[in-house]
Amino acid sequence: MKKSLALLLTLFVLFALETKAQDKLPLKLIATTPLPDLVGDLEFFAPDLKGNRLFLCAENSKTVEVFNLDTGKRIHTIKGFGEPHDIVYLPDSNKLIVTDGGDDFGWVELVSGENYQIIDKIKLPNGVDEAIFDPANQFFYVESGSDEPGGKTHFINIIDAKNFKLVGHITLPGKTSNAMAVDHAAGKLYVNNSGTSEVVVVDLGTRQMIAHWPLPEAHNLNGLEFDKANHRVFSATRSPAKFWVLDTDTGKIVTTLPCTDYNDHMMFDAARKRIYITGTETLTVIQQRDADHYEHLADVPAGYRSKTSIFIPELNRVYVALSGKDMSGKPLLKPGVQMAIKIYQVQP
Repeated sequence: MKKSLALLLTLFVLFALETKAQDKLPLKLIATTPLPDLVGDLEFFAPDLKGNRLFLCAENSKTVEVFNLDTGKRIHTIKGFGEPHDIVYLPDSNKLIVTDGGDDFGWVELVSGENYQIIDKIKLPNGVDEAIFDPANQFFYVESGSDEPGGKTHFINIIDAKNFKLVGHITLPGKTSNAMAVDHAAGKLYVNNSGTSEVVVVDLGTRQMIAHWPLPEAHNLNGLEFDKANHRVFSATRSPAKFWVLDTDTGKIVTTLPCTDYNDHMMFDAARKRIYITGTETLTVIQQRDADHYEHLADVPAGYRSKTSIFIPELNRVYVALSGKDMSGKPLLKPGVQMAIKIYQVQP
């Protein structure tokens, strides 16, 4: 009996200490939803604020998962995909557009937000992956491979989300790109071109590349965000694991900082002037002091391959997906690895 009481007391003290430690971090874990039936990579999120839903692409499970936005509880599974990657929810029509692609196929699919059925699809080049939605012109920019032999170029395909039609594409050098950001004031698209290890700039009027900014000795470009107030682009690389700040007026590198390893997604909290970067094991938080000065605030514990995420400013929350795909690339769960989503509350 005494041993049991001592154990309970020890656990209580450890829990209290952990809670107190979390209170000092810029992000506080408030909920975890285990997903033991899923395997492999979990990809992009999309919120439905009015409907209190959160959508998540489960690439290797070939599904889009639907969660309660408030609690994180899973409420539905949408099937019928090949390798879903990115997603946008369209509140005006209550529909979803999902990017779906692998080495030998490429699609975007239109999904009903009412009955969760796939109602239309558009064929794209193989290798469809990341995308960005521009609410100003209702275009969904979707990265893919190209039809060119040898893979010297690739496409950013332009989907008119209002009419669900392919209306053009942008040709970029290299085999692949990752994250993108739209500069509405300048009419530009910033792209992390992982194929050429540089940030490229596209004129959205002409749909032509107008600048390219190399990141010296860097590879595997992933997350990218745009700070319109300060004319800064933020990029993240895996090799090395580094956060980069570039001046969009000149293309010059302003500063760099180390960040979480095997990073994928980056989010900019404009209200707090913070940057959140998710990778494996930790979530890096960087504070922007001004346009040219940045400080590493914390590495918040997250979990194995906690690389994909979304920041929802209306809720002051960060949602993080933990993938069970091992580092060799095999879509297999490692012993002890948790497939889950975690919800973090942003702290003042």
